[in-house]
Amino acid sequence: MTDNTLVLVDGSYYLFRAYHAMPPLNNASGEPTGVIFGVINMIKKHLTEGGPDYFAVIFDAKGKTFRNDLYKDYKANRPSMPDDLAVQIKPLHDLIRALGIPLLVIDGVEADDVIATLAKQAAQRKIKTIVSTGDKDLAQIVNSRIHLLNTMNQVYLDIDGVEKKFGVPPERIIDYLTLVGDSVDNVPGVPKVGPKTAVKWLNEYKTLDQIINSADQIKGKVGENLREFLPKIPLTKKLVTLRYDVELDLNPEDLVICEPDKVALKKIYTYWNFTTWLKQLNENTSEDKNTDDQKTLVKNEPKYETISTEKKLDEWIAKLKNSDLVAIDTETTSLNYMMAEIVGISFSVTANHAAYVPLQHNYVGAPKQLSLKNTLNKLKPILEDATKRKVGQNLKYDQEVFANYKINLRGIEHDTMLASYVLNSTATRHNLDALALNYLNIKTIHYEDVAGKGAKQISFNQVSIEEAAPYACEDAEVVIKLNSVLTSKLKKIPSLEKIYRTIEIPLIPVLSRIERNGVMINSEMLAKQTKNLKNRMREIEIGAHSLAKESFNISSPKQIQSVLYDKLNLPILAKTPKGQPSTAESVLQDLSEEYELPKLILEYRSMSKLCSTYTEKLPQMINQKTGRVHTSYHQAVTATGRLSSSDPNLQNIPIRTEEGRKIRQAFIAPKDHVIVAADYSQIELRIMAHLSKDKGLLNAFDQGLDIHKTTAAEVFAVAINSV
Repeated sequence: MTDNTLVLVDGSYYLFRAYHAMPPLNNASGEPTGVIFGVINMIKKHLTEGGPDYFAVIFDAKGKTFRNDLYKDYKANRPSMPDDLAVQIKPLHDLIRALGIPLLVIDGVEADDVIATLAKQAAQRKIKTIVSTGDKDLAQIVNSRIHLLNTMNQVYLDIDGVEKKFGVPPERIIDYLTLVGDSVDNVPGVPKVGPKTAVKWLNEYKTLDQIINSADQIKGKVGENLREFLPKIPLTKKLVTLRYDVELDLNPEDLVICEPDKVALKKIYTYWNFTTWLKQLNENTSEDKNTDDQKTLVKNEPKYETISTEKKLDEWIAKLKNSDLVAIDTETTSLNYMMAEIVGISFSVTANHAAYVPLQHNYVGAPKQLSLKNTLNKLKPILEDATKRKVGQNLKYDQEVFANYKINLRGIEHDTMLASYVLNSTATRHNLDALALNYLNIKTIHYEDVAGKGAKQISFNQVSIEEAAPYACEDAEVVIKLNSVLTSKLKKIPSLEKIYRTIEIPLIPVLSRIERNGVMINSEMLAKQTKNLKNRMREIEIGAHSLAKESFNISSPKQIQSVLYDKLNLPILAKTPKGQPSTAESVLQDLSEEYELPKLILEYRSMSKLCSTYTEKLPQMINQKTGRVHTSYHQAVTATGRLSSSDPNLQNIPIRTEEGRKIRQAFIAPKDHVIVAADYSQIELRIMAHLSKDKGLLNAFDQGLDIHKTTAAEVFAVAINSV
């Protein structure tokens, strides 16, 4: 930062960003903490060494604003704030104040208006302002001294940046927003005028006033819409225009960060279980360390070793043999367990100490590494020893990777992913990064941190050993810490611990065998089905074009929209978030009850999905070595405890249609074998009968009656043989 810089944080934007981005963190009492933790971490990123001269966080106040007085339906379509978010706002405010950070919440206006007012005041005082937000409305305040920064994607908007992003300069943003409206805030815009049309008009006519004056010259339906909307334009413009005159009892120079209230911080950190922050606070007792509370979350520095000699490997093997519990993790070339090759292996037996054995890093300049074959031969007795207890994160994957090298990983005692799942099956994430943050307050090194993101991501064998070792060691060492916390929690709930120990853990090797066995499919049968499906798709296409009396791309929602609603004038039953007539399946389903064309489009989509998902794709997924398709079964995904399947999803092969049943026929057994399908009989109703002790249900099951007939007979008061 340069001198005389003000940073204004859009706290309300941060709130919702943290709510949707963070895993469901809780303190020991079960109260949600993810938003508090996420927002504070985002704020702290602005406050590292060399931070701004002036700083404030601004939140929306409760209740209505002047815009509600202007337009009673302002933000009327917004759902109420989720309870688990609302309860975190006050403690978040308390924590920000305790950190000594200026916090502003002004009644009757929105945070954007307060930000606009402060930014304008700062500009008049020749103070540069950075507004940290992702809100497009604030683009209207950008000038040579006021810029926007979205820390989520590091998009920085100065005057040129605004024009590049929106197509118009900052001084035209109000005109732009008036034309397009804002569906999020329920602010009306000109019907069917989206960003492209608004930019086109503003580039052609320069200002909104000129567009209004030239409304008669604009042709077509969109011109009619504009002319009909003209009386509403003044209201919309008022709603989207930010105020610069909010009455404040301070000025930008007053927004200075003060000394933190360490007593208050200690209480807050303790209550909400922010253990790492609490430890930092306790360590920072001397005057020269008092700014550490404004730094981002840090971790203890554990001891990590890289094993590059036989002697060091032998020392660690001895350590593993003498340890009660061993954390193990493999680093590989692929997430596909059948294709994955080992790049390295990490171990840990105690917290804050781990080792990584690099084996197949093969980038240019990579140092010599231990032999993969010899290393695995040395480790095999320990890995296959059922009495040597192992722990890991998703050990089923590691078990299958070792199986590629003819090693049967045994002695699986714990799995942190499954422990977390059993404790809270409705949590959205059970990955190691989320668990470390949730249960240990540790921000781990992410895979993307060492391997990159997206198209530029490299495979792990290309990651330098210097970067790979800390990442791999941390995975194993964090598992040791997590396992201690999670198993302790499970012991307090015996029923869940029983599920974990007697169902989930023993299921790991069972699923592993099923996955590696794979399933045979008849590729020729599927190829024939693909041909038949595509022939039917062509017939449907011809029929659709005949009904529409024109050719159109039946796979294009936009062209379907034009044909159904503009040409055939079918009723608009629903609209997209952008206000366009919907062509979603549910809408077409309703329309198909009265109209033939939507029915054909639905059938075409169904055939197309069968082709792309099954008949064409499944043969491509056959493993060249085994000649079979290998799915992955996931234990820690569904909230109900059922397994899920992916790559491919073998639990969702269609059965209700004739075409779907033909796809099922392509799953075949080897010669002299048969496929057996088994299912629980009415398992949910049996559980209901057991829990409710309902005499009718119990009697029906005791007598082996058809439960549905029995229920129908009772409901309609007829004899069971009459149903």
